[in-house]
Amino acid sequence: MKQPAVIAVDGGNSKTDLALVTADGSVLALVRGPMSSPHHLGVAGCLAVLENLLETAKRDSGSNGRVADVAELLMAGVDFPAEEDTLRVAVAERGWARSVHVGNDTFAILRAGTERGWGVAVTCGAGINCVGVSPDGRHARFPALGAITGDWGGGYDVGLAAVWAAARSEDGRGPRTSLERAVPAQFGLTTPTELAEAIHTGRIDQRRVTELAPLVLAEGADDAVAAEIVQRLAGEVVALARVALTRLDLRDEPVDVLLGGGVLQDVDGELLGAIDVGLREAAPQVNVRPTAAPAIVGAALLGLDQLGAASEAQSRTRRQLGVAFSQLEGVATIG
Repeated sequence: MKQPAVIAVDGGNSKTDLALVTADGSVLALVRGPMSSPHHLGVAGCLAVLENLLETAKRDSGSNGRVADVAELLMAGVDFPAEEDTLRVAVAERGWARSVHVGNDTFAILRAGTERGWGVAVTCGAGINCVGVSPDGRHARFPALGAITGDWGGGYDVGLAAVWAAARSEDGRGPRTSLERAVPAQFGLTTPTELAEAIHTGRIDQRRVTELAPLVLAEGADDAVAAEIVQRLAGEVVALARVALTRLDLRDEPVDVLLGGGVLQDVDGELLGAIDVGLREAAPQVNVRPTAAPAIVGAALLGLDQLGAASEAQSRTRRQLGVAFSQLEGVATIG
């Protein structure tokens, strides 16, 4: 039986995907679990989630007890070198792999979307972040800690903006908007006041406003207030990518800007158009596009890169993980 050479992890703020991949690119297992961000769970809580997933993946693939060559962990909430070092040391002590690499999950978005190994990626899931890699290997990064580092965007901020607009539409402080009806309906309620009370009393977790992001994008096609939120998100994506391109001296180069995360991975229509127009003003040769491939593909490919895997192996991983990911979507998580 083939044995895993790479343990690949895409660890997010809402879910975690873990894959076992052989040196020739074959996918032995892909499993999904709950959030594993060390920012929210701490290192011990993060490791507990990952260990549970790894045991399940090894059992499913029949590779119990085998040590991988590389563990490639791309994690949300790992934003500073010290955080990377702490998690890397903790994973190394577990003996899962001979070599351990830890980075922010946005690097997985970038690698999933391009074979060149460089460019800019913006991820928009629960939060928003951006990384850039130049052809000579230089990086451009952002702390991405939310409001305290100047960030706005991601499903939480978009959803909260929709709740805010819906409430002001109901009581007359703001313009009328279809969000007044659509936002509470998302949670089986009738009015924004009912939703506010449900959040206030704890019947609905406020973090669930992230569920509203797709609704805002849909309503933005016909509603001016929702469209304003969408345009604000586009502006934030453009600002992040523009700064990354500037720092890396790539504004005059034909460079890919990859969009990923739950909000942007399949983006099209007005939001994609607004991002493209905004970025072309700063970098005329930019190529803006959604990644299409899930982030776990990028994590696995980065692991294979460290092994010097051939292009045939990488193509096999892309193909097999794409199929496995499609099958995994909608399956209950391991918790």
